[in-house]
Amino acid sequence: MELKERNTKIYLICGKARHGKTTIGKMIKEYYTNKGKEATVTLLALYLKTYVKQFFGWDGKDETKPRDLLQELGTDIIRKKLNKPDFFINRTIEDIEILSNFFDAIIIDDIRFVEEIEKIKQAYPNTVVIKVIRDNFETELNSKQASHATEVGLDNYSDENYNYIIKNNGTLEDLNNKVIEILKGEM
Repeated sequence: MELKERNTKIYLICGKARHGKTTIGKMIKEYYTNKGKEATVTLLALYLKTYVKQFFGWDGKDETKPRDLLQELGTDIIRKKLNKPDFFINRTIEDIEILSNFFDAIIIDDIRFVEEIEKIKQAYPNTVVIKVIRDNFETELNSKQASHATEVGLDNYSDENYNYIIKNNGTLEDLNNKVIEILKGEM
């Protein structure tokens, strides 16, 4: 990987659980790669997930994801009890600072709170915010998980604040075409 001057684009992907955030992140990365550019996907919850893997024995698989523990540790303990609401945001901003020396695009596909968007946009004006929605999608989350701050934190964030809103109601090909249309205007 070559270290060179870059005008790194930051993509923030927002949406409810299982609406397609990770899929869109992979599509953006693939598009950049196909154009001969360097891109990477990271998570705001990267360190949170590392904690749960290392200290609580999670194998890292989606099928075994301890969502209750992740929500409790990240929001209830770190953000609220320890009064560190910017803990993960600050770490991510530092990661972007480092990674922007190597990548043309940095994709963060797990945005859950208004302050995550606003602080990253403030630090990196070259940020694109994408909201993904799956209409009439039946969540597998229980009512406690579905009503947790990590699932409802952007419910009152005005659609005007997003650069793009993608309706993920069709096939993967349909979704990929929507992503490509966005990227044609952003690269």
